[in-house]
Amino acid sequence: MTLRKEQDRDRRHLDRKHGGPICQDHAILWDLEERFWTSGADSARSSTAKNAVMIFPYPPGILQGDLIWKHVKQNTGWRTVQMKDRSVAKNDAVAVLAYLVIAEKPGSPIYEALCASTYLLDDSGWLRLSHQQTPAT
Repeated sequence: MTLRKEQDRDRRHLDRKHGGPICQDHAILWDLEERFWTSGADSARSSTAKNAVMIFPYPPGILQGDLIWKHVKQNTGWRTVQMKDRSVAKNDAVAVLAYLVIAEKPGSPIYEALCASTYLLDDSGWLRLSHQQTPAT
């Protein structure tokens, strides 16, 4: 099933459950964000714009385009992810998610960071335009 078909299915389900497009968009966006952490580089890439910008703790710092995926492939495999203090700002076809992440994976200390991702709704669905992480230590 394509990402677009999954999003459409999720959108229809949430419309029935919650009765509105705002709730459905929020649920879809949070699902995309969680998969960004847990589903590997290929999944993250499929929901990210080609010219996206990501800011990670130094190194690597600021990455854009294909440079992002070299870093993401080396830093995937999060087993569990909690997103706390969630916030959404949405205006038409643009949404910003902000949250505190607590993530863990085998062989690494628990990672805590303040994060923000910006998404754009286009014909193919929601695409991540930017992602930023600031360690919460």
